[in-house]
Amino acid sequence: MTWQQPINPLNTIGLSLLVASIPILFIFWALIIRKMKGYQASLIATAIALVIAVTIYGMPVKLALLSVSHGVLYGLFPICWLVIMAVFLFNLTVKSGQFEIIKYVMGTITDDRRLQALLIAFSFGSFLEGTAGFGAPVAITAAMLVGLGFNPLYASGICLIANTAPVAFGSIGIPITVASQVSGIPELAISQMVGRTLPLLSVFLPFYLVSIISGVSKAREIMPALVVSGVSFALLQYLSSNFLGPSLPDVIGGLGSIVCLMGLLRVWKPKQVWRFANEPAPVVQPAGLYSTKQIIRAWSPFMVLTILIIAWGLQPVKDMLNATGMIQFEFPGLHNAILNQTGAPIAKVFKFNYLSAAGTAIFLAGLFSIPLVGLTFREGIQVFAGTLKQLRFPILTVASVLAFAYVLNDSGMTLTLADVLANTDLLFPFFAPVLGWLGVFITGSDTSANALFSKLQFATAQTIGVDPVVTVGANVSGGVVGKMISPQSIAVAAAAGNLVGQEAQLFRFTVKHSFIMLGFISLLTLAQAYVIKWIIPNYVLLIHFFTT
Repeated sequence: MTWQQPINPLNTIGLSLLVASIPILFIFWALIIRKMKGYQASLIATAIALVIAVTIYGMPVKLALLSVSHGVLYGLFPICWLVIMAVFLFNLTVKSGQFEIIKYVMGTITDDRRLQALLIAFSFGSFLEGTAGFGAPVAITAAMLVGLGFNPLYASGICLIANTAPVAFGSIGIPITVASQVSGIPELAISQMVGRTLPLLSVFLPFYLVSIISGVSKAREIMPALVVSGVSFALLQYLSSNFLGPSLPDVIGGLGSIVCLMGLLRVWKPKQVWRFANEPAPVVQPAGLYSTKQIIRAWSPFMVLTILIIAWGLQPVKDMLNATGMIQFEFPGLHNAILNQTGAPIAKVFKFNYLSAAGTAIFLAGLFSIPLVGLTFREGIQVFAGTLKQLRFPILTVASVLAFAYVLNDSGMTLTLADVLANTDLLFPFFAPVLGWLGVFITGSDTSANALFSKLQFATAQTIGVDPVVTVGANVSGGVVGKMISPQSIAVAAAAGNLVGQEAQLFRFTVKHSFIMLGFISLLTLAQAYVIKWIIPNYVLLIHFFTT
């Protein structure tokens, strides 16, 4: 049995657009207005999407249910696998008491919540995005900030917002690699285009983050730190993306901004330490309370994590692990059963890369850390069991969110939304980032959004006489600001920040910032297309684009 996706099932694009938008509009309504719990909103949205897919888009019930199953499976692995391992690693440091030493060390660097947010959410989060991606940065940094005493809502919210700057170059540049494969534009050209867009956002992001948590006037008090953090990251992101390619901008930018900010804090401190309202004043810790050996032991889980994440990000290591530890199979009943608009079958292959997955690297870091932090393996198993219990509702939320995303994509609803945006003619460059934003909102992944829409971005740009690298780059850049409100990302952040059941509150916290940043990137893309064309890199299309 095969079935072809329709774009305009009601033969009136306006009505088809309205119907295709219903599941997405429901998510916004459920989380912003109705304030539903995340798993409730995502389960109902999946049910609505299923009904529309079957009754309006004519998707066979069997294929619709198989699509849901495929989404659930992907939600459980690799997404939930990664989240569980990240929280497990953090819980080990708490159970062993080592996180108290980490809090002491952070306090000796700075007690100021604004500066802690810059170091952990922005700089360390960017480094983790560059090496691991797929939810690990938000999961780990949100858990760390909550452990340091941050208000859970602000900890999770600012980690989601901070994650915008590095997402395009996440996981050693995978989003741009996929955009290149789909569009036929060289990786370096897309990397250069994105690297001439996002640094403008990155340079202001530290000020934006601190203004959210403390207000503009308090942000101005630490302007030297904001300038050093933002400018160092943006400059390194620009240089590496334009001259080295998409693999290292986050790693270099994240580490560079940490070094620069810590260097500044050795010679400069804010006049007043800022903490959250009603938060007790920091306890002044005597210098030398812990020995160097104790401090290294406390940080050892994150040191091991960093080493393993870097190793797992190397392509030769990935290839070796996949050669011996990956089960790949065609999804029964779904593989090649759905035809796209050209009549070509859509492959549905599930890759169970149980060794090369980032979650496995974090799991191994946890195993190695159990004796390092002074726990027995029996205690480690107890911590793991407690972590599973802690994350039972987030696991359900993530699984149902991915089911929702897969139904929208497989039924053709996503294509309906994309087709309308692609027909905005000369205004399309303004809406090109919106397409990327929409793709990441639905799928939770900039990589997936680029796989979905890069070819559409390329073809539409050629039709209206705009350089395709502008719109393909805009798909990547627009996607990064959709990450903070993706239901999948919200579920991950809520799990790590102890906000299970409060996903609606977190969604409302981030949604306006997502639209503000999207507007900025849309206007910048419009200018790149028609006004500041000199910013566009020179490149030659890949040959395989014309021969495959």
